[in-house]
Amino acid sequence: MGLGGCIILIAAGAILTFATDWDMEGVNLDLVGIILMIVGLIGVTTFSSIARRRRVVVPPATPVVGDEPHHHRRDGYSDGYGV
Repeated sequence: MGLGGCIILIAAGAILTFATDWDMEGVNLDLVGIILMIVGLIGVTTFSSIARRRRVVVPPATPVVGDEPHHHRRDGYSDGYGV
């Protein structure tokens, strides 16, 4: 059951509890509505905790700074003199 189903359960429970005045033999519609709202709230909390756990935060990749290899020329001009 997704988040939409949980919200529908909460809405149906609220309608049964607060917006109806039906009387059925052997069924307490107020209690049924409260139970539906509680089940919907449990579903919303479960769904949100699972969704939070699924969302993986990946830290941004840091560039690797490596030492560049030094090229040593042995021609007499590598030290900067005589250029």
